[in-house]
Amino acid sequence: MIVQICIGSSCHIKGAPDIVAMLQKAVEENHLENDITLCGSFCQGKCNRVGVTIQVDDDIYSGVTREGFDAFFKEKILAKLR
Repeated sequence: MIVQICIGSSCHIKGAPDIVAMLQKAVEENHLENDITLCGSFCQGKCNRVGVTIQVDDDIYSGVTREGFDAFFKEKILAKLR
């Protein structure tokens, strides 16, 4: 699975560095290092007023926040791997 986190200026301001750190920690805690490739990307054209845009394989999700991260990770990443 390839997970691309937008690190463009808009998402950077809305917390991309924190989301990157949270993703790295979640991947490590769930021992998914061999299953997930994390990478950065610039604007994916799906900017939202709140949160960060993340592409998981071919699916793009906008508005990922620190507060909603756990649900996002469980529903959009873990569920696809199980």
